[in-house]
Amino acid sequence: MAWRDTRRSRGKLVLFLSSIVLGIAALVAINSFRDSLQVAIDDKARTLIGADFVMGMNKEPDSLSMALIDSVKTLGERSDENRMLSMVYFVKTNATRLVQVRALEGGFPYFGSIETEPAAASRTFREDRRALVDYNLMLQYEAKPGDSIRVGNLTFAIEGALHRIPGQTAMTAAVAPVVYIPRQYLPETGLVQRGSRVSYYYYYDLDNSVQPDTLGSRLESRMEEYGLFYDTVETRKQSMGRSYDELARFLALVGFVALLLGCVGVASAVHVYMRDKLATIGILRCLGMSGKRAFLVYLFQVMGMGLLGGLAGAALGSVVQLLLPKLFQSFLPVQVEAYFSFTAAAQGIMLGVIVSVLFALLPLLSIRQVSPLITLRASIEHLTNQKDPLRWSVYGLILAFILVFSRWQMGTWWQALAFTGGVIAAFLVLALLAKGLSWTVKRYFPKHWGYVWRQGLANLYRPNNQTLLLMVSIGLGTALIGTLYMVQRTLLSEVSIAGSEDQPNLVLFDIQNSQRDQVAELTKEQGLPILYFDPIVTVRLEQIKQLTLADVRKDTTLDIGPRNFTREYRVTYRDHLSDSEETESGTWSENQYQEGELVPVSLEEGYAERIKVQVGDSLIFNVQGASIPARVAHLRRVDWNRVQTNFQVLFPKGVLEEAPQFHVLMTRSDNEQQAAQFQRRVVETFPNVSAIGLDLILRTLDEVVSQISFVIQFMALFSIFTGLLVLVGSVNVSKFQRVQESVLLRTLGANKKQILGITFMEYLLLGILAAATGCVIAFGAAWALAVYSFEMEFVPVLWPMVVIFALVVLLTVAVGLLNSRGILNRPPLEVLRREA
Repeated sequence: MAWRDTRRSRGKLVLFLSSIVLGIAALVAINSFRDSLQVAIDDKARTLIGADFVMGMNKEPDSLSMALIDSVKTLGERSDENRMLSMVYFVKTNATRLVQVRALEGGFPYFGSIETEPAAASRTFREDRRALVDYNLMLQYEAKPGDSIRVGNLTFAIEGALHRIPGQTAMTAAVAPVVYIPRQYLPETGLVQRGSRVSYYYYYDLDNSVQPDTLGSRLESRMEEYGLFYDTVETRKQSMGRSYDELARFLALVGFVALLLGCVGVASAVHVYMRDKLATIGILRCLGMSGKRAFLVYLFQVMGMGLLGGLAGAALGSVVQLLLPKLFQSFLPVQVEAYFSFTAAAQGIMLGVIVSVLFALLPLLSIRQVSPLITLRASIEHLTNQKDPLRWSVYGLILAFILVFSRWQMGTWWQALAFTGGVIAAFLVLALLAKGLSWTVKRYFPKHWGYVWRQGLANLYRPNNQTLLLMVSIGLGTALIGTLYMVQRTLLSEVSIAGSEDQPNLVLFDIQNSQRDQVAELTKEQGLPILYFDPIVTVRLEQIKQLTLADVRKDTTLDIGPRNFTREYRVTYRDHLSDSEETESGTWSENQYQEGELVPVSLEEGYAERIKVQVGDSLIFNVQGASIPARVAHLRRVDWNRVQTNFQVLFPKGVLEEAPQFHVLMTRSDNEQQAAQFQRRVVETFPNVSAIGLDLILRTLDEVVSQISFVIQFMALFSIFTGLLVLVGSVNVSKFQRVQESVLLRTLGANKKQILGITFMEYLLLGILAAATGCVIAFGAAWALAVYSFEMEFVPVLWPMVVIFALVVLLTVAVGLLNSRGILNRPPLEVLRREA
């Protein structure tokens, strides 16, 4: 019976089916890609780090940490690597560039390979004064194998082009291109000096009898104490899995929003479909069919359409997921081969059936209450608004489904509750606004307006109106698109802060004390201003209010991370606050330090909160082996978005002047040519000093954010097209009522122009109010994401939202008018006969 009954209604059911296809396709595509990525990571896990076990630290190892590093060497073979940022000089093109220099010694990588051109260069460069240079960098500076590149004080012959390193993504290579040199030549380059920021890595190929993760767990406490960290195949897999899983979860939620929009279409399509079927249901009841059986007939129809929608969505998603590895290739450290995920497809098909049934249950429940009398009294109430306790159960099921699915995608109940609450709030706001609009228009109907205006307004509240449906579907679609766009603009604004006037765009660091005056003089000779010139001293924290590292490890209730004791801090000393700092509490002024007293220090408020101190509390710092007792005299708020040197800890003058230190200079060039010339002079005169062109870094970050936003926008297309389908479907499912109304108006003498005007007025008002509400919701959602998720200042953008608003309104009006065109082009009698 369910199959036979669809024969004259399959066109309407296709619209119902299409509402959920794109949402399911998005989810299947993302989950299939997630499965493909996990398979790739599992297959190539050992090549991600190139070794069984990796140890590293961000400072020069002392005797204790070196003894621990050497003790692991007895368990297998070891390779050593030093990493640092430095300027390099391309002799052929007379150009300079900031790169990540990696000085390598040993047989690393033990698994996988350093991919070079020619292939042998990854081995032969270690034999002499030769270098491997990033392939894109060589293209940019027109370098070829055999050309020369200067690193610090030494010139190296370029042995080959570097294409890929174990564990490195194309994105990280773009941000910090790599130049490999043999480690034995590192001392001669002059790059490693006091205060230089060098990272030390040790790669191990362990004996088969040694389990890397067991070894790491056994040494973890000692490594943490010495400031060492470690990595194994399993820890890398876990960290990578978490990172990419979070991205996949976010994108899956974007797809889930598309599915929720589709669910609105499902509910509306079934609602109108059931109204059309009331006479059929009445006849079935007259022939003896119970209300329960009638309900089951149409429930099976919905389940069948859900199954077909799930199958279509799974098929489309499996095709779309073939594109995702290409979209994500800049972010991935491994080559991902897309494959058909049976699990993801099965989940999509099951999801199609579940959402179809859940969101169709509300209109289907009314079938149980249809009376046989409806065949004799066609004007009888449809009974859809009668009180039915099962309706509240369905509402509960829908809410539980959204919550559980959000928890599955996001990983925590708090995030799931926040997402579910946001979706429900958006639905309620739009629904209440729609109800309020209908009530307001009916209550304060402008009786003296023109005929077209009155008819258009009356369509907002009369029976079979589309106000609630279109407000929810259009408003949610607008809100999602607007939210994604504003979040993208907020992220982009964070990497464009150096474009304003008087902001530094050149940074020189690793300037030694003996070079300070000469670098300042060179900067002035080049016509550049010295905006900031700060000394940097490296310190460690020994005690917090008499608490040591051992104390916080024993008592986890203190909520102070051991990392606060093991990490190194780079601090400065001055008696004034900079432009980016504001006093939160305490005082900071000149000559406040008196010899013999505790040294007053100023802390950034966020750092003070993390180590649980306030003004007046005591601290002990270790400055290159010397303990300095201090007290917290001042807390300050720091604007970390300002392009200048900012610090968590600030010392007064008169304390650290004799400590080992280096300096950072910030300046601004007027153009790229001036910046390039200045960087060349710095590299020629001071090879150990590195210069960062912030404009280049910000352009690279802009490209990174643009690529991420493109991926998000690609997934948002599913929501946009779903919203469009729901809009088209919601207009078409009520076409029968609109046909009858238009025919009656034409029979009573209304012309085509008037009917078009009425239709235009109705959809214009609906489009304006729904799009405007969606834009307001988008502003609120984008603000919440920026402040609470990304912890950055919200940057509202108005003109793009005006464009989105205008496009949504135009689309709504266009779909409504196009739907009426077929009716107006035919005589009323033909339409009445066809409908009869």
